[in-house]
Amino acid sequence: MGNQIKRVGILTGGGDCPGLNSVIYGIMLKAYDPGIECVGILKGWKGFLENKTIPLDIAEHDDLHTVGGTILYTSRTNPFKGVDSKQEKAKELKKLFDTLSIDALIAIGGVLK
Repeated sequence: MGNQIKRVGILTGGGDCPGLNSVIYGIMLKAYDPGIECVGILKGWKGFLENKTIPLDIAEHDDLHTVGGTILYTSRTNPFKGVDSKQEKAKELKKLFDTLSIDALIAIGGVLK
């Protein structure tokens, strides 16, 4: 059975900090050999909810691990804040996977309050 993950979304949430770009780069490196496409989601969960993405090409970002912070920017958006039903919200978020054409999501950092 082959790899079922073909496209992965990456977002950074919470405050900016050193090392986020290195984590993003590490994910891109790990995804490269099996041919998994990486897409960056801008401004954390806010960008996920608003479908704000950029392509993450390893050739274009070969020095990403040397740059501090995050090229994806960040926000302190909590998609579950103020919702009555977390299960219904989770279903809505799952639909966004289809909208973004991603099979998996890696959310880096952040403490959701």
